[in-house]
Amino acid sequence: MVAAAGILGGSVLVAKGMLGDGEGGGTGPLAGSFQDAPKASPTPTGPTPEELAAIERAKRVKALDAALKTYASGKPEFSVAVFDRKTGQTYAYRGDEKYETASVVKVQVLACLLLTAQDDNRKLTSSEKTLADKMIRYSDNASTTSLFGRIGRYTGLTACNKRLGLTQTKVNSSWGLTRTTVKDQVKLLDQLVDDESELSDASRTYAHKLMSTVSPDQDWGVPAVAKTDEDATVKNGWLQRSTESNLWIINTVGQVTGDETDVSIAVLSHTNKTMNGGMALVEKVGKMTRTYLKY
Repeated sequence: MVAAAGILGGSVLVAKGMLGDGEGGGTGPLAGSFQDAPKASPTPTGPTPEELAAIERAKRVKALDAALKTYASGKPEFSVAVFDRKTGQTYAYRGDEKYETASVVKVQVLACLLLTAQDDNRKLTSSEKTLADKMIRYSDNASTTSLFGRIGRYTGLTACNKRLGLTQTKVNSSWGLTRTTVKDQVKLLDQLVDDESELSDASRTYAHKLMSTVSPDQDWGVPAVAKTDEDATVKNGWLQRSTESNLWIINTVGQVTGDETDVSIAVLSHTNKTMNGGMALVEKVGKMTRTYLKY
């Protein structure tokens, strides 16, 4: 019994030494080991520049969504998309909603005309150039109808759209009633500038020439988004629809480029009470995307 008590007592003493509870402050070898062990320094961590950019982008998108939703209250129906070539990002508000194109379909007709000529390994004829000039710069409908026939009408334009990556566009035999989305429109616009587009450099240059020199009375919409030192291209569409109580379809598509900016923009709208009111709406919406996305 005494021996057992001694052993037990020794166990208690060792335990006290291990915990440093003695008057000596815990001078046992184990206690010293705990005190002298170096503490690991925390490794600095934080978001990468890419993560910070994504966080900032998300904040801007959320703010723009909210602003457009507020602006849309009581306004004619509209959608907008912006594709930023510098970041590779697309912003879309109601991006999958379909609208009748009115005259913005003329950009599709031009692209298809250029693809058709490329397929035949030839340049546009003087007649085709004259028609294309009138179609884009002056929005001439008779010229568009002529070119629509030359590219194969519904079948030809549908095939071209597929090659250009348009998946939400339904061609109508009455070309102005073709239905599309803003997301498809910015895809098309990017094909007019992308080096990897099916459109050749010469074709893209020609399209830019026409869309950057539209008639002064049609120089509205997307150009209102551009700063004074930036370049803008545009094709607008406007149509008063008897099927919608004679309200107006007002659409604008184009690009804004500069030292710090390279974007494609599409704003589609309908049920506008007046043409001027619709023009003001699409310009306001376009400007809002720049204010919030800061491109």
